[in-house]
Amino acid sequence: MSNDAKFKVEINKPACCGYGVCAEICPEVYKLDENGMVYVDDPLVPAGLVETAREGAEACPQAALKLVPA
Repeated sequence: MSNDAKFKVEINKPACCGYGVCAEICPEVYKLDENGMVYVDDPLVPAGLVETAREGAEACPQAALKLVPA
């Protein structure tokens, strides 16, 4: 497996409705602010969390998250 395969999270903040499903699935990547809106400490996803981060993004009811190549 190559270390070149890196992904980052893109957040469409206006689309976030604060369901929090992403943070339930992958709390290591997705955080919720005091209003329940998603943010990330670091947009780069650690290699060992790519699949879980992708699951969290795909579970978003508003499609506010996506993983893109970094």
